[in-house]
Amino acid sequence: MPTRPELRLVLVGFGHVSRRLLGLLDATRDRLPFTWRLAGVCARTRGGLLDPAGLDHEAVLASAVRARAWPGSGPGDGEAFLAEALPVLHDACANGRVVVVETTVLDATHGEPALTHVRLALDARAHVVTANKGPAAFAYHELAALAARANRAFLFERAVMDGVPVLSLVADTLPALAVTAFRGVVNTTCGYILAAMARGVPFAEALAEMQAKGIAEADPSLDIDGWDAAAKAAVLANVLLDARITPHEVARAGIRTLDPAELHRGVAQGLRLRLVSHGRREGGRIAVGAAPVWLEPDDPLAPVAGLENALYLSTDHLGDIGIVQRDGGLTQTAYGLLADLARISRQFAG
Repeated sequence: MPTRPELRLVLVGFGHVSRRLLGLLDATRDRLPFTWRLAGVCARTRGGLLDPAGLDHEAVLASAVRARAWPGSGPGDGEAFLAEALPVLHDACANGRVVVVETTVLDATHGEPALTHVRLALDARAHVVTANKGPAAFAYHELAALAARANRAFLFERAVMDGVPVLSLVADTLPALAVTAFRGVVNTTCGYILAAMARGVPFAEALAEMQAKGIAEADPSLDIDGWDAAAKAAVLANVLLDARITPHEVARAGIRTLDPAELHRGVAQGLRLRLVSHGRREGGRIAVGAAPVWLEPDDPLAPVAGLENALYLSTDHLGDIGIVQRDGGLTQTAYGLLADLARISRQFAG
C-alpha cells in the first residue's frame, strides 16, 4: 500500500464548522487518502496555539466548551497569528505540506478578514482551504493567480453547497464544456424558513430553529437579508462564468420583510416562494441576482425545501445539469473542507 502523505493543518477560526471538521477527520482517519496533524489553531475568543510537532486535537476539541482563552495562547487575531505561525512552519510550507483552513464568518462588505488570511497563506506557500465565500466572491481571479504562481491550491468547495462537489465537478470532470448560466436554491436558512412559514410556522420560530442547529448565526442578517445568497452567486459567476464581480454587484433581496399573508396567498395558488441565486451570460454581459422568486409547481427548484439545496447549470454541450443536496448541515459543511484536503493530498500520489 502506498504511503499516505501527511498534511499539517492550521485552523483559522474555531467555530462549529472547524470543530466538526476535526471530529470528521478523526472518525474517517482510516479511510482518508492522507494523514494529518493539527499544527495550529486560532480562535478570536481563545487566542492561538501552535506546535509544528502537532497539537493534541482531542484536548483542543474538549476545550471548545469553554469560552475562556487557552493557557499560554498567542494572538487570537487571524492575521497576527498567521504572521507568527507561517514562518515557524516555513520548511513544511516549502514542501507543500501545510494547509491553512479558513473558517471565519463572512464579511459581505469587503470579504475581510478572510481575504487577508488567504493572501498571507498563499504568500507563505501554504495551501488554502476555506469555508468562507468572501475570498472567491471578492477576489477570485487575483487569488487564483496568486495560488498558481505559488504552485499551491486555493480551494473553496464548501462555499456554495456545503459538501456537494459543484465547483470541482465542473473543473475536474467536465472538460471543454462552457457553463452559460446557473440557477439554484443555495441558502439553507432561507429555504428552511420559507418552507416552515408555508406550513404556518412564524418567521422568528423557524429562524430560531436554524440557530439552534448551528446553521444560522446568532446575527442572521447575512442569511435573511440575502447577502449569503448574493455571495454564493458571485462565487459561481466568477468561477463558472468568468465574471469579475463582488456581492455588491449582485441584484439582491432578502426575506426579512416578507409578508406572511402574501406567502400564504401564493401557496394557496399552488406557487412556491424560494430565494433563488442565478447568473447568465448573454453575449458580453453577465447578469447575476439573488432574490425571492415565485415558482410554478413544475419548476425543478419548487420542491426544494427545508434543509435541501439544489443548483442547475446550463451548458453548451450537455444541456442542463442538476445537482441536489437532500440534507444540509454542519457535517456536510465539514465534509466539503475534508474533500478539498483530499484533493490537495493527491498531488503527492505516485
